[in-house]
Amino acid sequence: MELKILIPSILAVMMSIGVIFIRMKASHKPVSAKKIILPPVFMSTGALMFISPYFRVTSMEIVEAIVVGMLFSILLIKTSKFEVRDNAVYLKRSKAFAFILIGLLLVRIVAKSILSQQIEVGQLSGMFWILAFGMIVPWRIAMLIQYKKLVVTI
Repeated sequence: MELKILIPSILAVMMSIGVIFIRMKASHKPVSAKKIILPPVFMSTGALMFISPYFRVTSMEIVEAIVVGMLFSILLIKTSKFEVRDNAVYLKRSKAFAFILIGLLLVRIVAKSILSQQIEVGQLSGMFWILAFGMIVPWRIAMLIQYKKLVVTI
């Protein structure tokens, strides 16, 4: 595996481990709409990369990345459930979430190493950012809908 693929893959593994630990801690604190909405908002700043021609992608690559991201989001939506405890909404701990996140990471690394043979690194980085954004937005929207349904019952 080339260095230009290896370094981002190592960073992705470290970030995924961080997400797993953050998710485990999150199940101990009440959830709020703000905590659900903010991650995609913060991630959206990454779209600034497309100012540089190095990261630009074709319209077909955008569609492909969004569709794959939305398909991946289904797994995250299925493993993100809430419960009411002590008059507050908490994220239920899911053993499957960590395995799904690791599985998605492995698929991402394999796809990136295969696609890097045919697509320029900057363009591929742009596609994978779109894929990740296309995954997190539907997931967080589904979480927000589920959260709002529970808040009404409290």
